[in-house]
Amino acid sequence: MSDDFRVLDEYLDDAYAAQERLSSADLQRGAVAAGLPASALTRIDALPEGEYAQDEAAEALRTLD
Repeated sequence: MSDDFRVLDEYLDDAYAAQERLSSADLQRGAVAAGLPASALTRIDALPEGEYAQDEAAEALRTLD
């Protein structure tokens, strides 16, 4: 699972490079376009609907079961 978190952290760094907040749908579309592994996509798909700052998204992804 730690590899997933590394991949997710790198993805979030790229996704939020020029953005302050992104919706869960934006994060999902970006993750698919970035070709993230299925296990990372599953975590992103499980994010509740809404907008997230980068730190909020990272924390939410870590707390998902």
